[in-house]
Amino acid sequence: MSTIMQKIKEIEDEMAKTQKNKATSHHLGLLKAKLAKLRRDLLAPPTKGGGAAAGEGFDVTKSGDSRVGLVGFPSVGKSTLLNKLTGTFSEVASYEFTTLTCIPGVITYRGAKIQLLDLPGIIEGAKDGKGRGRQVISTARTCNCIIIVLDAIKPITHKRLIEKELEGFGIRLNKEPPNLTFRKKDKGGINLTSTVTATHLDLETVKAICSEYRMHNADITLRYDATADDLIDVIEGSRIYMPCIYAVNKIDQITLEELEILDRLPHYCPVSAHLEWNLDGLLDKIWEYLDLTRIYTKPKAMNPDYDDPVILSSKKRTVEDFCIRIHKDMLKQFKYALVWGSSAKHKPQRVGREHELEDEDVVQIVKKI
Repeated sequence: MSTIMQKIKEIEDEMAKTQKNKATSHHLGLLKAKLAKLRRDLLAPPTKGGGAAAGEGFDVTKSGDSRVGLVGFPSVGKSTLLNKLTGTFSEVASYEFTTLTCIPGVITYRGAKIQLLDLPGIIEGAKDGKGRGRQVISTARTCNCIIIVLDAIKPITHKRLIEKELEGFGIRLNKEPPNLTFRKKDKGGINLTSTVTATHLDLETVKAICSEYRMHNADITLRYDATADDLIDVIEGSRIYMPCIYAVNKIDQITLEELEILDRLPHYCPVSAHLEWNLDGLLDKIWEYLDLTRIYTKPKAMNPDYDDPVILSSKKRTVEDFCIRIHKDMLKQFKYALVWGSSAKHKPQRVGREHELEDEDVVQIVKKI
């Protein structure tokens, strides 16, 4: 591992002293590809002997409708937030590294059960395996949303340091997957086409990156001005794109002017966990970023059940997804569905399994006789 760390350091040093211009773009692209491969090897080493103990305390069963992870440096208030939002006890103290394992709790909000994980405080270098960073960030990758908890009285540079650690582990925050196509083929070399003017990638850079991955035949299509990092992310294929909220804690210790500045920043939510300030605002933001859809069930000849909705992801909210969420065998008996709500043209509308549902629709499943 020390050899990999040494190679990473050498590449980072070389990148730092290489001037960024058109002439060096293919060389920098090659270095970035080498760096991505080394980080992948470092963070997912082959397990031999006693590897199971490495993840002790982090094997938390996923429960509820969605999972949210609290990530941050030690002693920023993650445990207090978990305690206040879920009623789960996670030890709180004024010294660092109070939480040494992953503590789960559950928030019931708008009918959805949201699992909240208090992850141990990460340290700079977590992406390179320092401390228990690998376990922390591996668990963070299983979440549907990340809350980076920041201390309002600590330097704002902490935000960038945490982002760097998460990005080094293949987590992309508040970003969409790169809009480019990479297709391997058997022969014909590397072909690059673009529907826009490409200022970051040229054929030479693309070939340098592909050669590092021992790929010599591929078609690449750019639909926007992609960078070398975007292409590497697509080739690696293990990147996770998830929403992120920056919860700035301890706002009771800053001035009103500073608070107003924080309030204008995108993805930010100022809170005071200790005094319970703006926790409702944080819950609203969590709900918004998880982008969940509530569907109410209606048994035949009965009123809808508004107390226990079926929770779907906004990206998978067809009637078929609804049936699978209730029970995987329901589709075998499915005939059609009756839908009341904003997705229905009339009340009720008879629909098939491909019909897309909207938040707070009411659905009655009619089975085959």
